[in-house]
Amino acid sequence: MANNTLIFAHRGSAGTHPENTMEAFIAAFQAGANGIELDVQLSKDLVPIIIHDESLERTTNGTGLVKDFTLEELQKLDAGSWFDPSFSTATIPTLEELLEWILTTPLILNIELKNGLVRYEGIEKIVLELIEKFDLLDRVIISSFNHYSLVEVRKLNSRVETAILFMEGIYEPWNYARSIGAQGLHCFLPVAVPELIMGASKAQMPVRPFTVNEDAHIVSLIKGGCSAIITDWPEKAVKIRGSI
Repeated sequence: MANNTLIFAHRGSAGTHPENTMEAFIAAFQAGANGIELDVQLSKDLVPIIIHDESLERTTNGTGLVKDFTLEELQKLDAGSWFDPSFSTATIPTLEELLEWILTTPLILNIELKNGLVRYEGIEKIVLELIEKFDLLDRVIISSFNHYSLVEVRKLNSRVETAILFMEGIYEPWNYARSIGAQGLHCFLPVAVPELIMGASKAQMPVRPFTVNEDAHIVSLIKGGCSAIITDWPEKAVKIRGSI
């Protein structure tokens, strides 16, 4: 029973590859991950692209805010050398590029809408239309720290699973999640206490804590029957799960 915990690769195999690049996603699949977590924002010309930070400095050789650049400008950037010079050809992927590749795999996709610090108007509709185009509604979970965004997703398409992202020790968060039509709990690792995991299990709501990188945490969550873990090190997590 415990070994049913799914392994989601956080921004791909972010421990071994530059995060949120196709290289990281492919590595996660090859490592045996069950799913991939990634972050989506919009370019200036409203194309959904995969990058975590609202600014370009940390994970590319660009400077400035993602929202101020067109897709063409963003795709000229080097999104890998910051991690290791051997990844200098890595670029910022589009969501469409990723979805095309996902069709060739059995992976589940957790798309986090980065719609807080920068409010991307219409991001919910734009992302949903792409998911629908590829007929992937049943393999996608949409999460966000902006819960108004999740309510909007549910209004637009009630078929896709939504999950609340949260950092705080909310009491019985499954009740709150249900109140906004969400079906999953994506919580910061320190608040994934046994009471939350057991209570959510009784309420039949999956818990997928982030970011679970330490061996002891991986073991304890798998043994505790956690639905899934989100980790930078999917290869390690898959091996640990196999040994329990």
